[in-house]
Amino acid sequence: MFDIANDSPTGASLSAAIAAQVRVRRTQRGLSAAELARQAGLSKATVSALEAGRANPTVDTLDAVALALRIPLTDLLTRGTDPGPVLLRGTAMPDEGPAREMLRRIGGGRSVELWRLRLPPRTQVDGVAHSPGTTEILLVADGSVTAGPAAEPAELSAGDLLAFAGDQAHLYRSGGDPAEVAMLIASPVPGTS
Repeated sequence: MFDIANDSPTGASLSAAIAAQVRVRRTQRGLSAAELARQAGLSKATVSALEAGRANPTVDTLDAVALALRIPLTDLLTRGTDPGPVLLRGTAMPDEGPAREMLRRIGGGRSVELWRLRLPPRTQVDGVAHSPGTTEILLVADGSVTAGPAAEPAELSAGDLLAFAGDQAHLYRSGGDPAEVAMLIASPVPGTS
């Protein structure tokens, strides 16, 4: 049986990460600790200890919580929800054959929208802050743009990818030429249960 050992530094940090994920996901879904316990078939004391990072849960316990929250079990093991902006520069096309690159994985419990943004030369669009926990992923298809968090935008060229927390002021600005950007917006689904 798999247990998370709280007496080791790694176990303690994993327990804290699980505790944070359970609290965030439960709150996003508008569930009380008692309701989560009921839906997971666990005692309220177990859920409270889990959310406090004091529990030593088995995989079966974590699976019951994940099922009640309607998320993959692996989402509970995620350390932190925002790794900060992630910038991936475009890569060269291989000389022969097709190439496929996984650029970004998004956890469960999300509403995902894919948008195309076309900007005429010297145009700025100010992005409205989305709900907490929203991630935006931009892939520049053509041209160049300055985009991302308003406090720290990045210069992007065709093929570059930028991922950032969308729950803050952000912007998209083209240079002297038109630009085309594919935008993926992943937001937590409120009240999912």
